[in-house]
Amino acid sequence: MTAFKPLLLGATALMFTLPFQAFAQSQDAPPSEVQKIYDIAVAPSPERIRSDIQTLVDFGTRHTLSETESDTRGIGAARRWIFNEFEKISADCGGCLEVMYVSDTIEGETRIPEPTEVVSVLAIQKGSIDPNRYVMMSGDIDSRVTDPLNGTSESPGANDNASGMAGAIEAARVLSKHKFAGSIIYAGLSGEEQGLFGGKIVAQRALDQGWDIKGVLNNDMISNITGVDGVTDNSTARVFSEGTRANETEEEARTRRFTGGEVDSPSRNLARYVKAQADQYMTNLNVMMIYRLDRFGRGGHHRPFNMVGIPGVRIMETHEHYDRQHQDLRTEDGITYGDTMEGVDETYAAKLTALNAVTMAGMAGAPPFPANVEASGAVEPSAILKWETPANASNLAGYRVHWRLTTEPEWTHSRFVGNVNEWTFENLVIDNYFFGVSAVAKDGSETPVVFPGAAGRF
Repeated sequence: MTAFKPLLLGATALMFTLPFQAFAQSQDAPPSEVQKIYDIAVAPSPERIRSDIQTLVDFGTRHTLSETESDTRGIGAARRWIFNEFEKISADCGGCLEVMYVSDTIEGETRIPEPTEVVSVLAIQKGSIDPNRYVMMSGDIDSRVTDPLNGTSESPGANDNASGMAGAIEAARVLSKHKFAGSIIYAGLSGEEQGLFGGKIVAQRALDQGWDIKGVLNNDMISNITGVDGVTDNSTARVFSEGTRANETEEEARTRRFTGGEVDSPSRNLARYVKAQADQYMTNLNVMMIYRLDRFGRGGHHRPFNMVGIPGVRIMETHEHYDRQHQDLRTEDGITYGDTMEGVDETYAAKLTALNAVTMAGMAGAPPFPANVEASGAVEPSAILKWETPANASNLAGYRVHWRLTTEPEWTHSRFVGNVNEWTFENLVIDNYFFGVSAVAKDGSETPVVFPGAAGRF
């Protein structure tokens, strides 16, 4: 036996000196696709979406300052109808949705001068493994005409934004038939046209309650296919995202200047994820990533979430028709103005609803996001990526590392490395590439890519 001891010790020593990658390589990779998401991609109903848009239009006006007591007109009737629709969906899935109002009183603002209760509606589908991790889809309840203080005139708001609201309701109908590891929020936000107040109130509620929201998908105008530029396009959607975190500290900004991350905020990598989900699970839909918080000089209801560090993007049509936005109903010089049902394409709205649904299904089905991701390797021949595994990771299969040239808009290379917390990119100099990591579930569901450091932290 003595003669074998050196050999055994040598083998043991060799085992521990081999690169750990060798052991990770032997682990089977999970599926690269989730079969049920293909079904989710074709489930949204154009007919149901059009019916819901029509119902919202029929309330006459949904202006934040409009009637709240009537059951047939005004924003009060609209939000109660939305609440009841979520309740019906919950009843169909055995009580799987927690439906609630979230509100606060706003006053002394340019567009809300008098005390006004701004009320949003949330429906929460709790996850089975990691219930405090959320992804959220929102639409806006309210509408407006030319004068932002006019709460009485007819303001159908068919595309802006009954379409986004109808999309959120339809996504709830589709996804409530499935169970996910993480939680999903379906939201109808109020006060968007008056200063994004509904989003501000809900974002504060999320902070107060400690909700870990990993992504907000703000849907604002998802049913128009013909733009004021004369282009008709039913196969492209835009996704807007901020490049750097709005709540970045001065020290974090200084670090980012030396290590990178200007185009790798969590919102930007959320946008890349939306596109990747579309590329994998959908047909006849191209996602155009816009490297801008929102349209030039304008804003949307994801911004209040961005401002407090919650990743958010805006999903919308590619070609806007300004004659149908924020307009009094009228005809002038042969031009018809107003946001009516004539501008609604329900098939396109269903397609963009599906884009949201496949994104949320992927994120909610995924394991917890990699935590405390850090990169190192300055003046070294290889880059090193390290991360931590959070709690509630029973559905974790392992991790996928990603890399790309610094000028590439999307992640171009990746490999599954197993259930490890470190990876060395042999002979890839850290100066020349960007790196990231995603968590992969046993069924193939995957998180967005997390970029190292504070710049990319979800």
